[in-house]
Amino acid sequence: MDAFTPDLDGFNGVISIRRGDDVIGEWAVGLADRTFDVANTPQTRFGLASGTKTFTAVTVLSLVGDGILNLDTAARELLADDLPLIADDVTVDHLLTHTSGIGDYLDEEVDALAPLTVPAQRLDSTPAYLPMLDGFPTKFSAGERFSYCNGGYVVLAVIAERAAGMPFSELVAARVFAPAGMTASGFPRSDLLPPGTATGYKDDGRTNVFELPVVGSGDGGAHSTVADLHRFWVALRSGTILPPELVERAIEPTTADADDGLGYGRGVWLDEGDLVMAGGDHGVTAVSRHDPATGITVSALANIEVRTFARTREAMQAIRERVGGAE
Repeated sequence: MDAFTPDLDGFNGVISIRRGDDVIGEWAVGLADRTFDVANTPQTRFGLASGTKTFTAVTVLSLVGDGILNLDTAARELLADDLPLIADDVTVDHLLTHTSGIGDYLDEEVDALAPLTVPAQRLDSTPAYLPMLDGFPTKFSAGERFSYCNGGYVVLAVIAERAAGMPFSELVAARVFAPAGMTASGFPRSDLLPPGTATGYKDDGRTNVFELPVVGSGDGGAHSTVADLHRFWVALRSGTILPPELVERAIEPTTADADDGLGYGRGVWLDEGDLVMAGGDHGVTAVSRHDPATGITVSALANIEVRTFARTREAMQAIRERVGGAE
């Protein structure tokens, strides 16, 4: 294959291109920690922001596969008296597909980077998010349309915890990370990051520690590496995490054009045949795209806010042209 280098202009993080057990190319740029002058490496863990939603959806589908939940389970069955403004007809599937119509604590149709309404350090478990989720009126009737909803994925985490009787981070670890062999992935505290984890930096040079929940939940906060993300896609497609019929549920289009021509499945963006997880927040940018036809994964993880979605698309197209063929 001809030499290929992706666009690295202004990038700070890791870009990886993998297929099967082969590393086609990997580039680490910039610093993971500016205070101690620690460089990013291919093994560096990065925050995934909303990329976490893919793991949330797969975890919920795993519970569906075990009969612990159903797609048509009403959220109210598990919420009981909590979050009373969520309509009684909102189901698990409405939440998975961003068609619930519930009010959102972080409504990206209004402000994608709005500050938290409670101190970040209070958000140290999924139940701790409940006060922040409360008090938002319904935007539209369940099933009416697509509207990306961060709060809806935290509600899914609440539901999953209560249905399974296990903290959400442990559920994801048991049902996604462990079967996929994702040994470097998890939900670390932002004020106690494990060694080898990148610190997120805002445009003004400060860290993002006061901007994001101290422990993530269903809508964000997972950390991973480029290698683990490739393992995730391989395990998902092979039926290691979910049975084939639920894999199809995860990646079937539920909304044909959710945003900028992208389709949406259940926790997975669909971009001209690529399966995509994506997230961005203060000091975090993450995109991992997988081409089922070729088995190629292109991941770009950054600890700054930087153009990444188009960068991974361009890299995937360039590699497809060079590698070609099905897996």
